[in-house]
Amino acid sequence: MDFLTELGIQDVNKGACYGADGWISGDGRDELVSYNPATGERIASVLQANEDDYAAVMTKATEAFKTFRMVPAPVRGEMIRELGNALREKKEPLGKLVSLEMGKIYAEGLGEVQEMIDICDFAVGLSRQLYGNTIKSERPRHRMMEQWQPLGVVGIVTAFNFPVAVWAWNAALAAVCGDPVIWKPSSECPLTAIAVQNIANDVAKKHGYEGVFNLVVGKGRVVGERLINDSRIPLVSFTGSTPMGKRVGEVVGQRLGSTILELGGNNCVIVAPSANLEMAVRSVMFGAVGTAGQRCTSTRRVIVHKSIADEFMNRLLAAYKQVKIGDPLDASTLMGPLVNEAARGDMFRALDQLKAKNAEIVVGGDKIDGPGFFVEPTIVKAEHDWEIVHNETFAPILYILEYEDFENEALAWHNEVPQGLSSGIFTNDVIEAELFMSPMGSDCGIANVNLGTSGAEIGGAFGGEKETGGGRESGSDAWKAYMRRQTNTINYSHDLPLAQGITFGD
Repeated sequence: MDFLTELGIQDVNKGACYGADGWISGDGRDELVSYNPATGERIASVLQANEDDYAAVMTKATEAFKTFRMVPAPVRGEMIRELGNALREKKEPLGKLVSLEMGKIYAEGLGEVQEMIDICDFAVGLSRQLYGNTIKSERPRHRMMEQWQPLGVVGIVTAFNFPVAVWAWNAALAAVCGDPVIWKPSSECPLTAIAVQNIANDVAKKHGYEGVFNLVVGKGRVVGERLINDSRIPLVSFTGSTPMGKRVGEVVGQRLGSTILELGGNNCVIVAPSANLEMAVRSVMFGAVGTAGQRCTSTRRVIVHKSIADEFMNRLLAAYKQVKIGDPLDASTLMGPLVNEAARGDMFRALDQLKAKNAEIVVGGDKIDGPGFFVEPTIVKAEHDWEIVHNETFAPILYILEYEDFENEALAWHNEVPQGLSSGIFTNDVIEAELFMSPMGSDCGIANVNLGTSGAEIGGAFGGEKETGGGRESGSDAWKAYMRRQTNTINYSHDLPLAQGITFGD
């Protein structure tokens, strides 16, 4: 596979970048094997960082912060501009590696790298827009203002399903804000992380900013625990499961650090009687089948009006029959494998619970024979209050619920799950659309009209409420999380008046 060589991936790679010594090597480190989920075969192995390696990387990052914070933000932006250009040059091989190692189809692998490029472009513009406010003072000849200052080393912990894009969401913004980053990637996708680190290393070295981008591939109980407990890291951005996110939030919160938590999603689409069914079906299928149901924003539930339920189901079944499952690097494939056997086990444990309730499995529900971790995308007729429907299963299972009353059933059922990431409604009724986006409507961080749950643009802040964690990444003013706010007052008089008219002595 020539694209692996192009990205600097050899059979056994180094596992963490630190100091003048570069990539780690030597004895006393565990090996981590990366497998191809489409075949179950070994791709390559990497050496995992130990606690000493983490300490060296962290020392490097903290030292880098001392100088990087004083670099003008537009100059930092120029480095991110070149990072984006470097990613453009490596888009095809990196997209192939994402597909090979994670299992999403090549078109989605390319799309993920494009997200990285897009956020770099966004961050370059942002580097000249880190605005503060000027505030009117009540005291004569005083000026108040607020500034946003670099925060410090940012810890980034990413999940397997977007093995590179989520790093870029954080790293591009953190860098223009003046913050070095230390990245712990998913152990399922270490090769993509090493490939990105190789690209970032070249750019940082060219600009003389080594130590800004740092990587530690290692076990959660070794480097992960060190990272979230490290008081030198004022902000941890974590993407993963809700139970693990609660653990991260608790540990970081105890040391009064900050977190950006991007956790579970149990995303829903409401299909109203006036909906354009062709659009709704296409969107739901992509949301449920794309990335084999392993997106944070995957569509898990559809609440469809009873008057159109049969037609909607017939169209959806026809669409599902066209889904080609197989090699994610084959251009004709629409759905690749689950990431590993554990993920496939989670899916079939959920299906066992549904069968125990005598749920109607309309289509799918089986493994696909042969190598790799392939499954059939599954549609299930369900009831809104089943516990399994309220839980997130990270697999291509789609629950169909039928409603009659928009406010008391569709909206209520939509919001009754503990997660709150992404949501959508298909309707041409302006009242329904406005209600969906009103305070009594969707309680998610993302609410779309005549769009599905997947496919967020980088210009908007990404994140959700409730058990999704409340974090915001990417666009809008998400950059503020990577900086500290400072209020400044300048006295240009020869007096020393106090606020609130207080007098203290003569």
